[in-house]
Amino acid sequence: MSVEGSLLDRVPVVPVVVVDDAATAVPLARALVAGGLPVIELTLRTPAALDAIRAIADEVPEILVGAGTVLTPGQAKQALDAGAQFLVSPGATPDLLGGMSDTGLPFLPGTATVSEVLAVLERGITEMKFFPAEASGGTAFLSSIASPVPAARFCPTGGITAATAPSYLALPNVGCVGGSWLTPKDVVAHAAATGDWTRVETLAREASAL
Repeated sequence: MSVEGSLLDRVPVVPVVVVDDAATAVPLARALVAGGLPVIELTLRTPAALDAIRAIADEVPEILVGAGTVLTPGQAKQALDAGAQFLVSPGATPDLLGGMSDTGLPFLPGTATVSEVLAVLERGITEMKFFPAEASGGTAFLSSIASPVPAARFCPTGGITAATAPSYLALPNVGCVGGSWLTPKDVVAHAAATGDWTRVETLAREASAL
């Protein structure tokens, strides 16, 4: 799947996924697509992450696969080489911004303060991650900066649930949210053991309707 237009306007909830076993990546991605969420952010927190990105890119072309928790320019390049189609970082240092930009992929740099938002805007980047969302002020923070910093648009991630997601999505400067509740470890483990991914598909369908 090609990346056209804004990353923030494709789905209301971007599944943020930690994969411990690359063998689960393809069926998990297919369950998300079946549930109406053709986007996945695989975090680079486990040794299996790059192999999982590679497998999804090869076998599930109908989903947009991205790499999250990108911490260094080197990781950005590794994610590109594995087939990632977008990048997400928890923060935004000058070196990291440069490294992500060098890949040519669309990316969402992480911000948590007004100064960080302004620094990212100075680089010509208007779409960014707000992380950790709940710990950094949540909807109150984002609402308060919507008027003074109207150019910035966000994908809040961190501590958001199915119950709180709608309040974020109602804000004028929020395009989507990142959600880890779609793929809880126990649900994924059960699905991997049984081959029944219905629960993940159901959670995806509920999120796609937000």
